[in-house]
Amino acid sequence: MAHHYNNSAYGRLVERLNRFPQGAPASKLLFGILKILVSEEEAGLVAQLPIKPFTAHTAARAWQRPEAEARKILDELASRAILLDLEQKNGEQIYCLPPPMAGFFEFSLMRVRTDIDQKALSELFHQYINVEEDFMRDLFIQGETGLGRVFVQEPALEDPYRLDILDYERATHVIDSARAIGISMCYCRHKKSHLGTNCDAPMDICMTFNTAAHSLIKYGHARQVDKAECHELLQEAYRHGLVQFGENNREGVNFICNCCGCCCEALLAVQRFGITQTIHSNFLIELNTETCIGCGKCLKACPVKALRRDERPDTPEGESKGPRPPALTPDICLGCGVCVSRCPTHSLKLVPRPDRTITPLNTTHRVVLMAAERGNLQDLIFDNQVLYSHRLMAGVLGAVLKLPPVARNLARKQLRSRYVEKIMSRM
Repeated sequence: MAHHYNNSAYGRLVERLNRFPQGAPASKLLFGILKILVSEEEAGLVAQLPIKPFTAHTAARAWQRPEAEARKILDELASRAILLDLEQKNGEQIYCLPPPMAGFFEFSLMRVRTDIDQKALSELFHQYINVEEDFMRDLFIQGETGLGRVFVQEPALEDPYRLDILDYERATHVIDSARAIGISMCYCRHKKSHLGTNCDAPMDICMTFNTAAHSLIKYGHARQVDKAECHELLQEAYRHGLVQFGENNREGVNFICNCCGCCCEALLAVQRFGITQTIHSNFLIELNTETCIGCGKCLKACPVKALRRDERPDTPEGESKGPRPPALTPDICLGCGVCVSRCPTHSLKLVPRPDRTITPLNTTHRVVLMAAERGNLQDLIFDNQVLYSHRLMAGVLGAVLKLPPVARNLARKQLRSRYVEKIMSRM
C-alpha cells in the first residue's frame, strides 16, 4: 500500500526523512502517522526543507513564498513540535526538522492534546514501531554509532570508579550544565496508556535540555524547571528503577529519558534484538556469587533481562540446593546500575568495561558518524544545493575531519568529491 503514496506530498516527506541518518522506512502505517501529524500541504512544504538548520529566509526561497508567510508557517509547525525553533543567532530565528526519533514522533505525545487523535496515533505508533521491525532494526542495529546512550546511575558506583567516571557520563552533569531544562510527559508510557498496557512508573519525568528544551517550553510541550527540581526528578527515577537513556553526545545533550523495560521502545528493542553495543554505558555488572543469596530481586529489577535464573538441572553433590545466583548475559547488559540498588547483600557492583565506547563530541559529530556508517553522508553534506551555505558545510566537513580513520575512509568513498578528498588527504 505504501506505493500508493510515493508520488504524493507524504511520499516526498518520507523521502526527505530518509535523507537523514535516522530515517523512517516507508509503510502504510507511517503514512497513517504522518496524515495525523501534518496536512498534505504541510507535508509538501516540510519535504522541501533542508536537513541542516535553516532560517525563514531559506524556507521562503525553497517555497517561493514571501518571507513573512514562510515564517508564519514555520511558527505554526513549531507550535505543534513538528519543527524546533532553536535559540536565535545574530538576531535571526533558526529552525530545524528533527528526526522521527528522538524527535517529532515523541513530541506528539509529550503532553495531552485535543488537536489530534492521540489514541489513534498511539495505535499506529505501536504497530509501526513495536510490531513491524524495520524502523527499530534500522535505528538500533545499523552502524556502530547509536542515537542514544545509557547514563550509569551514579549512586550505584563504588570507589574507585565513582571518582573515575567522566563528566559527560553523569546525568547530574548534564543537568548542572544545561542552559534550559524542560519536563514533559513520557511518550512511551503515554502511548501505552492509550493501549491500556502502561506501567505505574512516573509519567511526567521526561527531561529535555538546551535547544530542544527552549523550543518545547516555548510552545507548552514541556514545563520549565530549575536545576534543583530536575535533580529531584532524577532521584525519583532512581527510586523507581528507571534507566537514564540520553542523547549520544559529550556536549550539548538535548534529552534524557527515564525508561522502564516494559514501555520504553529502546529497551524493548534490546530485548527483541539482543544487542546493546551502540547504547550501553562504559560499565558492566559484576556478581559476587559467594555473598549472593539468590533472592531474585535483581532479576525483577533488570530492565532488559540481562540477569536470569541459572537453570542447571542437576545440583552437584555437596552444593546447596537453595536458590542459585543469577546468570548474567554480558552482551545485553546496559551497565545502568538499576539492579545494584536492589541487591540486599551488596553482591552486585559496576566495573569498567574492558573496551570503552567512544562518545561523539556533539550532535554534528554524531550525525556525521551515523551518516557515514549508514551510507548517506552525501545527502547530509550536499543537502539542498540550491540553498547551499558554506558556513554550514564547513561545520559538517569539520566533523568529517574529526572522524576515526575507518569512518573517514567510508566518508571519502561516499562523497567522491575532489574537493573533499583533497581536504581529507591532508589529515
